[in-house]
Formats: sequence, structure tokens, C-alpha cells
Amino acid sequence: MLTAVSCANRDLAPGDRLAAWQRALSRTFVDVEVRVAHDRPWTGELTAERLGALQIATEDFGPGTVLRGARTVAADPRGHILVRRQLTGTALLLQDGRTAELHPGRLAFHDARRPFRIVLPERQRARVFMVPRALLRLEERQLAALTATAVDGADGGAAALLLPLLDGLDAEVSRSDPGRREQLARTVVEILATLALERIGRQPESGLWERITASVRARLGEPGLAPRDIADQHAISLRYLHRLFQLQGTTMGGWVRARRLEAAHEELARPGAAHRPIAAVAARWGFTSPSHFSRAFRDAYGMSPAQWRRAAGTGRGG
Repeated sequence: MLTAVSCANRDLAPGDRLAAWQRALSRTFVDVEVRVAHDRPWTGELTAERLGALQIATEDFGPGTVLRGARTVAADPRGHILVRRQLTGTALLLQDGRTAELHPGRLAFHDARRPFRIVLPERQRARVFMVPRALLRLEERQLAALTATAVDGADGGAAALLLPLLDGLDAEVSRSDPGRREQLARTVVEILATLALERIGRQPESGLWERITASVRARLGEPGLAPRDIADQHAISLRYLHRLFQLQGTTMGGWVRARRLEAAHEELARPGAAHRPIAAVAARWGFTSPSHFSRAFRDAYGMSPAQWRRAAGTGRGG
């Protein structure tokens, strides 16, 4: 087993940490941009080992945000699938219009061929498996349906059996001889492929899910939007509505909050909205308390709404 990367930036001067960390992540995985709040302390530690086609890395980092935008995707041809297994802390993985809320024990896939964002509201630790997309044996439409959906053993199904097995194999890899490591690596890839297929098979009926999310997006500005309203609108039970969001690795409340924050985040960066007070932007997207909006925005993006507006170059801070 060859160590691909071993990086710890805690011994670097604070001004040098961000560039070093971004280089380490880009060299280990795919080219990304890293953002941190410069008024909040942070460090990062990363180790990565390659076993044939599989790479297993351990990332200890936060708070901050990791972004892979459309321009970066175009410039960096690497198209691996990354599988994030949360060990400690929390992370939000955003891709293809979905958000996976990752807590310890949860796992989610993301595709390096398309933009993604990982928001880390706190220091956290995760295992990241990087696999060539061909080894998962999935069609592109299946991959597009898989990304940013959380796999949780508590939901039952194959994940309840395979996630503990994955953890056991991961631990076994580190203490096995080189010949056995290659064999174990192939087994890890097979488990990841099985988890992917099992997760796709448990997706909700896509037409219904698309109709529900479209109707929720259209009503984000309603502060009192409730699950019962959406369930009644689509003639389904409240329990089934909650189950649909659970199958996406989230809750309706969490999904709505993330979409509202995304909409406010986008509006605050828009030059045409520079004259609009931050409180008015928050109210437009369903936040009744400016202070609550500010806290939620900082947790999601690592900076206050005013700091983001200034960073985006729209001028006015409040």
C-alpha cells in the first residue's frame, strides 16, 4: 500500500494553511476550492492510501466549505466517484439539487464530473473512498439519481448489514499484508457498488418526488409552510411524505431550510439586489427572525450574510 498524501497544516502559519490544505485536497481527490471563515480557528489533517484502483482517505477538517464548480470540472477531467462515510461531526453534501445531511454512520456518494459542495459547520472527521466510476457498474442516469442521498443503516435493508461490514473491512485493510490488501480493496468496492444499487432501488417514485419538491420550492417564501399542507396538496399521507424525504437522507424541514438558505445566498450575491436589506432578503425566503437567519446562514456557509455580500462584491453589507 502506498501512501498518496499525508498532510497536517496545524504547524503552518495561519496565513499559509488555506493554500496548503487546498493543494492537499486537490492532489488527493479532484481539484476543489476551499473556503474558511478567517475569524474562526481551523486546521486540517489528511491521510490517503491507494490500493489498486481504490483510494481510501481520512479527512479531519472544519469548519469550512469545499467546492467544485463548473469551471473546475471543465478544467479537471478526473471523473471518479467519491463516497463519504461520516465518522464524527456533521457535513452537508450538496449535488444535483439535493442535500445529504451526514451524521456519524451515514454515507453518501458524489460525482466528480459534476459540481458539488460540502459544507462543514464544525470540525469533523470522515472516511472518503474514491472509486473509478466504471467499477460501480452504474448507468449515468443511475449515478445522477444516487448523488447526495444519504445511506443510513438505521433505515434497514442491505445497508444495515453492509455498513458495519464496510467498517470492518476498512479496519482490516490497515493491518493486512500487501497481497491481502488488494483482495480486501476489491471487496470494499463490491460493497460500495451493492450499497449504490440498493439505494437506487429505494428511491421514491421520481415523478411524485419531482412534483413535491417543485411545489415546495414555489412556496419557500411562506413562513408557515407545513408538511401537512404539502401532503394535502399531493393527496398523500403525512407519514408517506416524511418517508419520501427520509429516503433522500433528510427531513422536509431540513430540506426546506437548505433551499431557503441557498436562495438567500444566491440573492445576496446578485448585484441587482445590493440595495435590499438583509432582513428583507431573509423574510422573502421564509425566515421570520433575522437573528435566526443570520445564525443558520453562518452555520451553512461559514460566514455571516453581510460578510458573504461583501465577499461577493455586491457592496452593501446590511
